[in-house]
Amino acid sequence: MYQERVVLCGANAYEQKYYLNEDFAGLPSRIQEELKIMCVLFTEDVGGILTLVYDEDGKLLLEVSAKEADAFYDDIGSGLKIRQIQREKVELLQALEMYYRVFFLGETL
Repeated sequence: MYQERVVLCGANAYEQKYYLNEDFAGLPSRIQEELKIMCVLFTEDVGGILTLVYDEDGKLLLEVSAKEADAFYDDIGSGLKIRQIQREKVELLQALEMYYRVFFLGETL
């Protein structure tokens, strides 16, 4: 069923919007809120678009993109912020990977 990349959530500084894939509405509300805060704060801080995407193996990737003409986007700050999120939110990111592998890919523990 889920063979390709699947978007978990994302935030867009240009449209000032947050998106959570409705397939993940079953996540606890606390987790949903933490994802929203994390994504929105990221885009408010460095600009651009942050998307959390599962690859075909169930690994959660943090992808950032920006418009070419965006003079406000901080490319260096973006990389630093991604590494900060990966360090500070390691347990959350690992739990989200496990959730996806079990409930979407059908893996057993």
